[in-house]
Amino acid sequence: MNSELLIKNGRVIDPANGVDKKCDVLIVDGNIAEVAEEIQNSKFKIQNCKTVIDAAGKLVVPGLIDIHVHFREPGDEEEETIASGSAAAVAGGFTSVVCMPNTNPPIENETDVEYIHRKGRQARKTHVYTMGAITKKREGVELAEMGLMAEAGAVGFTDDGNGVQDPAVMLRALKYATMFDVVIAQHCQDNGFAGDGVMNAGFHSTILGLPGIDALAEEAMLWRDIQLVKKTNIRYHAQHISTAGSVELIRAAKKNSLPITCEVTPHHLLLTEQRCAEYDTNYKVNPPLRTERDIEALKEAIAEGLVGALATDHAPHLQSEKELEFLAAPFGIASLECALGLYVKALLEPGVLDWPGLIRLMTEKPANIIGVDKGTLGKGKQADVTIIDPDAEYEIDVNKFRSKSRNCPYHGWTVKGKVEKTIVGGEIRFEA
Repeated sequence: MNSELLIKNGRVIDPANGVDKKCDVLIVDGNIAEVAEEIQNSKFKIQNCKTVIDAAGKLVVPGLIDIHVHFREPGDEEEETIASGSAAAVAGGFTSVVCMPNTNPPIENETDVEYIHRKGRQARKTHVYTMGAITKKREGVELAEMGLMAEAGAVGFTDDGNGVQDPAVMLRALKYATMFDVVIAQHCQDNGFAGDGVMNAGFHSTILGLPGIDALAEEAMLWRDIQLVKKTNIRYHAQHISTAGSVELIRAAKKNSLPITCEVTPHHLLLTEQRCAEYDTNYKVNPPLRTERDIEALKEAIAEGLVGALATDHAPHLQSEKELEFLAAPFGIASLECALGLYVKALLEPGVLDWPGLIRLMTEKPANIIGVDKGTLGKGKQADVTIIDPDAEYEIDVNKFRSKSRNCPYHGWTVKGKVEKTIVGGEIRFEA
């Protein structure tokens, strides 16, 4: 027996197929059966569609994709689990997420990859993918079992949290990746410049008496890796870029038609280093919050089409850890559940992007980076759909998060763009 779900009267935005108009969307047996201006049940031999959603005044878009999350499992399940992180994801409108491998122990072999995928299936919320570590123990010395992890379904490789310091090791990783057609992603940070820094290096770090992370830490490694990509012409993804200098490097690489992509996070578009003035560790992130000039450069890059994905870098931590002094507290912000509203505030309200442009950077383009058949409402594709009320305002309340952690500096912020429903594989997995 067919299982049907009909979404009517919504504004369908599907950048992958060039669709932006009022349409109906019919889902049959978990797949997109039709997207048309008016779907008649009889045309599809549907006598009584059991589930009909009236999406008048709402946006109907491909399920959002976040290619950079930390779900902390295995090892730190008290901070987040794949189940709690998945619940947070669908509440934020995300139907696919990519876990980072800096768990304890790291994701560095095929068994680890299979474990993440199995736990994701058991959670039955969002599609859970993972990247594997580039090097064993993320120490930057010996390559991890990349081939076996790719066969197990890893969608890329990164030592996220650590930059691969040795250029020879990074070059070997890039060459090895060609055998599996997967992306190599890099946390661009040269430790020689970063040292023990905990915030952006400059005037504010000096007056606060905190060690700084110079912008050169990010830019030097990004420049180095671009030279390696020039040599190999292998797909490379720069994670969470944060500086104007990095934008210039990406711009030059794109002009040379190098296969390089990058991502930007909400906090690097909305917050500056000045937020650290009260030593509030919710503003301690890596790479650190930068300057207004850097924010403007990132927005220009997004408007130009230089950025390939908007990612959250969702990094949950225990309250007890974040209550440590600034030097000792861990880096990271938990933001999966409010990311859409934050991007509306950062990019739509100032006119940097329109809705189709924003949705493209949260669906089609990140899907292309990790090479998965997602991010579209094309006929026959798996029905991952997010329904958004673009005009609904709401106040971010961390106490209502599905995530286990509350280390979020946006508590009390009013944002627009509320996720109404998240549909994964044709099933409603979240309703506001």
